[in-house]
Amino acid sequence: MSASSGMYDKIFDAVIVGGGPAGVSCAVWLSRLGFAPVLVEAAGEPGGLCRSHSYMDEWNASLPGMTGTQVADNLAHSLHLADVPLRLSCRVDRIDADAQGFTVHVHGLDAQPLRGRSVVLASGVLPRGRAQFAGLAGVLVGPGAHVSDHDFHGKSVAVLGGGDNGFENALYVLDHGAKSVDLYARTVRAQRQFVQQLPRSAIHVGEYAVDGARRSVNGAKYDLLMVFYGWEPCADYAESLGLRRNAQGFIATDTQTAQTSHPGVYAIGEVAQRQHPCVVTALADGVTAAKAIQARLEAA
Repeated sequence: MSASSGMYDKIFDAVIVGGGPAGVSCAVWLSRLGFAPVLVEAAGEPGGLCRSHSYMDEWNASLPGMTGTQVADNLAHSLHLADVPLRLSCRVDRIDADAQGFTVHVHGLDAQPLRGRSVVLASGVLPRGRAQFAGLAGVLVGPGAHVSDHDFHGKSVAVLGGGDNGFENALYVLDHGAKSVDLYARTVRAQRQFVQQLPRSAIHVGEYAVDGARRSVNGAKYDLLMVFYGWEPCADYAESLGLRRNAQGFIATDTQTAQTSHPGVYAIGEVAQRQHPCVVTALADGVTAAKAIQARLEAA
């Protein structure tokens, strides 16, 4: 959308940062409720992490038989049907608050700032370990398309991390031709069904030493390292708001309204570390924030 369209001549009821399930849900509900949201997404398409999830999403009871990519396509279609204005390929750099609302500064294809009466942080998470292993050949960090696109045939693989992602991807590697798989975990937190499927001899629990450059763990060398150290919130752009965070660095919110410690600022989805993060809970979070924004604006 060009500047001449009037996007910059108005104050939006909500500037929503992040086009994953939570942000899309909030934007669609606000639009359907008669308000004026705008959605800002760093990628070229909405969908969030669903875009990089090419596997079947069997956990979404409303959309059986669909892959994550298909779910992302449906999210984009919902935005179109609700006539939600989009700012794609735009990364938010900073958010400033004043008496009238918020100014959201962006960097990207269209770098003009946006004004909003409220702001919704729905920018999700990024895999931990990206900085530690950045630029190292033969090291895959976090789940996604880079895993499903990889050829594991005949390779020895070390998987680092004791959560669901670690065990699920270790099983995926075994099913796709790896010569061997060893999983290293300081503690095991994964679902029992995943732990029981992986051979016990492949699971190593306790402290371990990693050399990413040599692709070795406890001195043993591998063709490939896969790192699943969990997630960290993607919300550095909101530092100027001084939002309260929990011990892990995620945005603290009121669970009934998704309101943060700053009036008019809401955080939804995985950036707020929901108890059971998935597409369905993210969608529900978006509804929670939309209804809270409705109540706040109508009261004003």
